[in-house]
Amino acid sequence: MFTMLFLITLIIHCRPGPCFLNSFNFPHHSPIRSLLRPSKKRTGKPTKQPRNTRIKNSTMDAADEEEEEEQAGHHQEQRHYRQSHRIQGRSTTEQPDDSDNSAASARWCGLMRRAFASLIPAAFLLGDQLPSPPTRVHHVWPGKNVFFLDGRVICGPDPRGLILTIISVVLSEWIFVTDIVDPSSKHPVLISAISVTLAAAVIATLLLTATRDPGITPRNQASPSPEAGAGASTTAGGRIRSRRVVINGVVTKLKYCRICRSFRPPRSSHCAVCDNCVDRFDHHCPWISQCIGQRNYRFYLLLVTLALAFYAYTLAFSARRIRGRLDAASAGVFSLMRALPETFALAAFSFLAVCFLACLLTFHAFLVAINQTSHDLYRDRYSNSPNPYNKGSLNNIKECLLVRLPPARVDFRALVEEPSG
Repeated sequence: MFTMLFLITLIIHCRPGPCFLNSFNFPHHSPIRSLLRPSKKRTGKPTKQPRNTRIKNSTMDAADEEEEEEQAGHHQEQRHYRQSHRIQGRSTTEQPDDSDNSAASARWCGLMRRAFASLIPAAFLLGDQLPSPPTRVHHVWPGKNVFFLDGRVICGPDPRGLILTIISVVLSEWIFVTDIVDPSSKHPVLISAISVTLAAAVIATLLLTATRDPGITPRNQASPSPEAGAGASTTAGGRIRSRRVVINGVVTKLKYCRICRSFRPPRSSHCAVCDNCVDRFDHHCPWISQCIGQRNYRFYLLLVTLALAFYAYTLAFSARRIRGRLDAASAGVFSLMRALPETFALAAFSFLAVCFLACLLTFHAFLVAINQTSHDLYRDRYSNSPNPYNKGSLNNIKECLLVRLPPARVDFRALVEEPSG
């Protein structure tokens, strides 16, 4: 930002007229002061010299004349410098250090020439480089997630499913407003407003679910020892496989993740798409391009509910419009399909979406009631043992929807400690 401001200021002040460097209080004897003075057009008349420095040798060549003129101008600047210090009440007996002034002036001249020649950044003009940004956890995280806003937004590695879902919602809403809503019907503005509100709520919930940390667990830098923890089982080569713990009176096996180099928390699993262990892992949703876990599961349920309401609303008004046109016209269904292709396409798509979302919402409502995940049900984990997390339907619903979410287990914005030595 500082470099951009400097370049803009430099461009503005580099137009014809006084140079912006005149605002600096350079010494009168400095070469920069002579460089900043506007150049005068050389005329054919010789410059009048002081009496004590008048040239006596009339055969001097042109080079000697120019050197004598520069010396005379330097003497004149010295006299002007002494007069200015005498007016300010300073002593004229003090002489500046010519070696220090010449070295400083040379450095300034070199910097000014490079600045005007190549427009170097302001940091180099000031002699200091801007510090590099600090390294945070999301910069070196080994998973496949994509981070935005300096680690505040976490997305899946493949955004195509998310983009396709957003396009389908926006396109459905556009067809609904332009083709389905009849301006001559009752309350067309209200019908459109409800549809737009539902579509906006679906997209907002979709983005909230897709950009939230699903419950990623931290990784270990080194593998634990084979005898780490009580009840740990190992392979023939001495590698840890699992460990048994007791949860609510039920013995539960915790598996060891070789990628994360740690024991997985209860009900967690390693996602092969995102390459992370996720707490209370349910599934990886391809339509959202994100894992569904403990910290975004309730937003996923809200998304499914809102999407079902949106497409049911769209399907109802699409069917109403088709039925009205069939009653008004004597043509058949196929003729009406050729006359209203957008309406029939939206009705068919909405019907499929309603069927899919209704089945999906019913399935997850069942999982919430028994306090299981899709991954638990798919693995059939509690077929031979009781579910230690089942506390009854009401308590299960309360735990899933009303209990405060735990904080993120990985702070992706935390600074990475530099290795010592």
